[in-house]
Amino acid sequence: MKSKKPLTDEALNAFESSLDIAAELRKSVKEMIARKGTKVTVSPVVSARIKSGLSQSQFAALLGVSVRTLQEWEQGRRSPSRAAKTLISIAEIRPEVLREVAAAA
Repeated sequence: MKSKKPLTDEALNAFESSLDIAAELRKSVKEMIARKGTKVTVSPVVSARIKSGLSQSQFAALLGVSVRTLQEWEQGRRSPSRAAKTLISIAEIRPEVLREVAAAA
């Protein structure tokens, strides 16, 4: 496997001067306007947490899991248990309930 060597100042300057940032930005804006850009899907876990207005640590504490576990769920590397999925569904439908519980805790 080849090791990656840092670019020399000359090579970096040559690379940067070959870029047309303005053209790339114009292209990106046109794609966004035309809705041709990449769609980002948000997991139900992230959606529920955002709707509840809670941080990852607050949301994890209310669900009784570690922040790391919550992050694994949010990134799709692990799936929540059925009980956790039920709580997440409630949080997505009625986020004010979680805010009330967080305020009382």
